[in-house]
Amino acid sequence: MSNDDLQCLLASFIVQSKELHQTVTGLLRHGINRMNNMDRVTEMILKFLRLPKNDLPLPAYETPGAAGMDLRACLPEGPMIIAPGTTVAVPTGFQIELPADTELQIRPRSGLATRASILVPNSPGTVDCDYRGEVKIALLNYGHDPFTVSHGERIAQAVIAPVLRPKVIEVTALTETDRGAGGFGSTGLD
Repeated sequence: MSNDDLQCLLASFIVQSKELHQTVTGLLRHGINRMNNMDRVTEMILKFLRLPKNDLPLPAYETPGAAGMDLRACLPEGPMIIAPGTTVAVPTGFQIELPADTELQIRPRSGLATRASILVPNSPGTVDCDYRGEVKIALLNYGHDPFTVSHGERIAQAVIAPVLRPKVIEVTALTETDRGAGGFGSTGLD
């Protein structure tokens, strides 16, 4: 390897080291800020606006360790039938105001998924913090039999998650990795 090659390699290493230092510094700064603001998590407030004809309880955590709140179907006019292979939007009867920099993730309930093949097809569905319409749950009947959703039935879980919004830039190349472009089972099937 020539001196020019070594100098070029060293210059590339220095540039990559500076970029890595900036990235790590930014992540550490973000992490420290988040740790300093952890007390905000206990003060976080979700605002629910009850819509007309909604006599349901507020979404709630069923156990102290539950990650998700149960969401219920608001169907005061009567049950909704989901035919096999179809997707419907089930109203919850609530609008929500989320804290800034969060999202509400809509996830299937494991009992409905395993017992009745009722899924949230875009799981996790996302409710953005600036959305103010009624929260509706997309439910897919992946089973063979029609499924009846009744008023007040717990149909999905809602998990509040932080949202990171990094600066988006275009580059001419990406950092090489051992994995490279391998995907969809490239690391093995077992």
